[in-house]
Amino acid sequence: MSKGRAAFVIGCLAAAGLGAQERRNAFDDPFLRVTSALAACPAPRPPGFTEEEIRREAHVRAQHGGSCYRAGRCRLPNSYLYDKEIIPRVQQAIRMDGRFDDTSVWVLGERRIVTLMGCVRTQEQAAQMEKAVLLVDDVMGVVNQLMVGTKGRPNYLPAKP
Repeated sequence: MSKGRAAFVIGCLAAAGLGAQERRNAFDDPFLRVTSALAACPAPRPPGFTEEEIRREAHVRAQHGGSCYRAGRCRLPNSYLYDKEIIPRVQQAIRMDGRFDDTSVWVLGERRIVTLMGCVRTQEQAAQMEKAVLLVDDVMGVVNQLMVGTKGRPNYLPAKP
């Protein structure tokens, strides 16, 4: 095969996405949609890593997850172990609150830190939700990536259509 033809074949394969690495939630990070009132809200990309990212992230997670326990700030030996308990409680807190029924929000748990993604009606509502989530037991922090309304560019990576 000539160099030109080989380059063409490689280009076609790349364009078809055959060279793209699949992303998967290898660490089983909890990710839930908690409200869904704003249909036009861009959905966030679910958590996922390529195989190369998994190898790098495993080391970081072992280091960061255990430091909380060694410092005496966590009762469990790894801070990532809290996330599967925290995220359903965050979901319940947001749904039971009543102030957030007119939003579309997803939550992600990672190392006792909750990331809020989606759409709210006002900046005040976003701040109220952040404060409410901080009150959930075992939540260490909140990353607020909520956007006001459904127009514009989200503060998070959107899901692929």
